[in-house]
Amino acid sequence: MSKTQIESISASLLQELEIIWDEVGETETNREKILIEIEDACKEAYTRKIEYAKEERTRLKQEIADSESRVIAICSVMEEPPVLGRQHPSDQCGRSLKEELGKIILKLEDMEKRKSERKNQFIQVIEDIRCVKDEINGESDETCSSDFSIDESDLSLRKLEELHTELYTLQELKRNRMKQIQDHLRTLESLCSVLGSSFRETVTKIHPSLIESEGSRSISNETLNKLDSSVNQWHETKIQRMQELQDLVTTMLEFWNLMDTPAEEQQKFMNVSCNIAATVSEITKPNSLSTDLLEEVKAELCRLEELKWSKMKELVLKKRSELEEICRRTHIVLEEQDIEVENVIKAIEAGDVNPENILEQIEYRAGKVKEEALSRKEILEKAEKWLNACEEENWLEEYNQDENRYNAGKGSHLVLKRAEKARALNRLLSMLEEYTELREEKEHERRRKRDLKKLQGQVTSEQDKGTPTRPQIAKKALRVSTSKRFATSPQTPQNDSPRSAKSITPLSRHG
Repeated sequence: MSKTQIESISASLLQELEIIWDEVGETETNREKILIEIEDACKEAYTRKIEYAKEERTRLKQEIADSESRVIAICSVMEEPPVLGRQHPSDQCGRSLKEELGKIILKLEDMEKRKSERKNQFIQVIEDIRCVKDEINGESDETCSSDFSIDESDLSLRKLEELHTELYTLQELKRNRMKQIQDHLRTLESLCSVLGSSFRETVTKIHPSLIESEGSRSISNETLNKLDSSVNQWHETKIQRMQELQDLVTTMLEFWNLMDTPAEEQQKFMNVSCNIAATVSEITKPNSLSTDLLEEVKAELCRLEELKWSKMKELVLKKRSELEEICRRTHIVLEEQDIEVENVIKAIEAGDVNPENILEQIEYRAGKVKEEALSRKEILEKAEKWLNACEEENWLEEYNQDENRYNAGKGSHLVLKRAEKARALNRLLSMLEEYTELREEKEHERRRKRDLKKLQGQVTSEQDKGTPTRPQIAKKALRVSTSKRFATSPQTPQNDSPRSAKSITPLSRHG
């Protein structure tokens, strides 16, 4: 209602009151008094309305200021510049306080909504961080969903990014731990398989969640330490059992070689003996280092031990025969200590000596004989060829004296081939004899030159002492030396006809 309308209504009401007063006959004094009362009442009403309007104005300004402060506070917490409805006093022109309050309230509601969303983001990332930390520290998963308060003094994107970075680091640590645990489980499963142990029972003792294929596995420090300790423990057990098994297999192989165990008896433990030189990483077959297998190998060793003692006399005699055979083939004479071994058999039967020591002595002596035979290999081969050639020469002489040698019969072609081979060997004998004679002649020539040089040295010495020279004596000594050479040197054969094998002594030529 406008001011003119109010004045019009007041004038109309005052006119109506004047008419009533005229009819009533109200005096001027009373009229003045009533008008004063009306005026005072109007002033009082205006005053009340003015005070109320002032209070409303003050309230609106305070609400605007409070709202602006809250907006600024939220912007500060979120580290955002405050964007208010009025930046300058001029922006307030043409806008009432209520309009200004309405605008700032909308801004405040928007900021509070954004703050709530930001707070929820903080709550989520902090909750995730706590859950991952609890998994790493081994605390109960139930605490992850419990209520907790956050610091609302800093809800900035910078702080949120820091929390996301921390969460990513923890999640990466969690992934690495899960991979590490998975690797440990694979290693532990392989170790348990090789050692013949229960993988499920072993892992359950560490943490029940590790055996489950689904769900969340424990990645706590305690679980990881226990798992790592278990892997190291089983790995050490594998090394110890491998060394024990290799020692047992080495002894088993010695027994096999000592007693010439047949291959069919060795076949049962062939899968064990193949690991005698294997490394720890190369032994991967299931139960290849189980306690049952070790006990089985130990039982076999006990059986072989008993069998060895029961066959020890036989083994000593066998090794003794082998030593004699080696000496016979290599033309080496047994020493007295080797011959005395036969007398030890009685001592073995009586239990006075350890048969293993006797076997070691025989093996040692056999090794020495083999070394000596190896050094004489070339001579022995030549002697063997010489004896074979002499034998063939004797056979060829008998064959040439046989009047029926040209009669065709069964196997005659084989006889002819042998005769041809024998003739070739006789030519070889002639060449060997000529070579031997040539070497003897060269040796005599070296001796003659050495004697001549020695004689010349004596003559020179006598000349230095003033003794009369005797060239005739020197010439005579030279002639004597030359005549002795031709007298002792063998004659070169004049023909290539075969010689009688009975007149040849090949061993004396090599001896």
